[in-house]
Amino acid sequence: MAIIPPNPDMQDLKVTFQESTLVFPLHQTNKRSLFLSNIDQMLNYNIPTVYFFAANPDHPPHLAAARLKLAVQRVLVHYDFMAGRLKLNPDTTRLEIDCNSAGAGFVLASSDFSLHQIGNLVHPNLGFRHLAVQTLDNVDSDNQPLFILQVTSFKCGGLAIGLCVNHILLDGMSAKGFNQNLASQAFDDEPLAVVPCFDRRLMTARSPPRPAFNHPEFFMPDLALLSGPPVFDCKREELEYRVFQLSPSHIKLLKEMAESETRISSLSVVVALVWKCKALSKQEGGKERVSTLLNVIDLRPRLQPPLPPTYCGNALLVAYASATCEDIERLEFREMVKMVAEGPARVTDDYARSAIDWLEINKGLPCGEYMVSSWLRLGFEEVVFPWGKALHSGPVISHRKDICWVFPTDDGINALVSLPSPEMDRFEACFRNFFAPESDRADV
Repeated sequence: MAIIPPNPDMQDLKVTFQESTLVFPLHQTNKRSLFLSNIDQMLNYNIPTVYFFAANPDHPPHLAAARLKLAVQRVLVHYDFMAGRLKLNPDTTRLEIDCNSAGAGFVLASSDFSLHQIGNLVHPNLGFRHLAVQTLDNVDSDNQPLFILQVTSFKCGGLAIGLCVNHILLDGMSAKGFNQNLASQAFDDEPLAVVPCFDRRLMTARSPPRPAFNHPEFFMPDLALLSGPPVFDCKREELEYRVFQLSPSHIKLLKEMAESETRISSLSVVVALVWKCKALSKQEGGKERVSTLLNVIDLRPRLQPPLPPTYCGNALLVAYASATCEDIERLEFREMVKMVAEGPARVTDDYARSAIDWLEINKGLPCGEYMVSSWLRLGFEEVVFPWGKALHSGPVISHRKDICWVFPTDDGINALVSLPSPEMDRFEACFRNFFAPESDRADV
């Protein structure tokens, strides 16, 4: 078990920006409006990620950048919506994507450092935000791209690929397919690695909508105060960042503590631990406060008939678990794991269709104290570019204190946590206490 704070000496990577431009599909695409599902509608925020690559003498950074620029142009022919712009349909008050070939972003930069000088790439480094910019300074605010790719070269000949993607465009599984296709187009004369399914109407609400379940995982905003779809966001404040690493032996211990006769996933025990630490780190509301965990799950295999595995869009839902902080403090760990596991088990085809219909009527947003999003099965680290696989890939830290990203390490699991300082101190103390001998545990 390890807790990795930011590296204070490496938060300024001395990045120089050399090119910032729009790139367009290599061939003309048809102008159209892309329907967005109710789940797409509520995910209007950026997800920046970064991928680090070791130096490859056959593919120095300037040649890799040229290949990537052409690869973006090629892939946009197929993913035309990623070169489009969001627009509000005044008749339906729904967001759509105007597939108008307005362009994606392409940024070229360099750092004064070598990768080995930066050190452990798993560190939640504030400087990494300069490796995946979220806007183009030379583009008007009303024409900002929904997708930006940045290539940053390092003194050692290594490079980083930063991707900033509006979540409306892709969920995790869609992003995996997109990355595979982007990599394939960086080779010469390669077909797409994955044939995506772009029919987002597979996730449309029924007509008329007929929700059959209560959906406490969502709340209903005051639509009278909104001019368009509500935005899922959180207050911006000063945060601290930690990566909590769990080795295979720690995960094995967590599973033993779960004491289940049925198979328990590694994710379930990690999520249960994260939930416990988060619930007990927040003191407002006292022990009577109800803490609700939201666990992001893939709907593709849960719908009937199942969605194509290559469905491109947001085919996800949040499964919930709720308990008072008093209960969370006293419950056996196995009870918390059981509650976490019951959430996804609840999401059948009927439940998912009901949720989509509920969102059609209420224009709701996720309602919970903390959301956990797992990247464990996405395989971003397995994507092969002409210059090889990434040394490390993962999310870039952001202002989202309400989301914990879980991603793989070489032989274990990482949890990226972002919290205000007092909460982070209590979260870390709870995490350490959990693995400490009972005689050494302190009050949190």
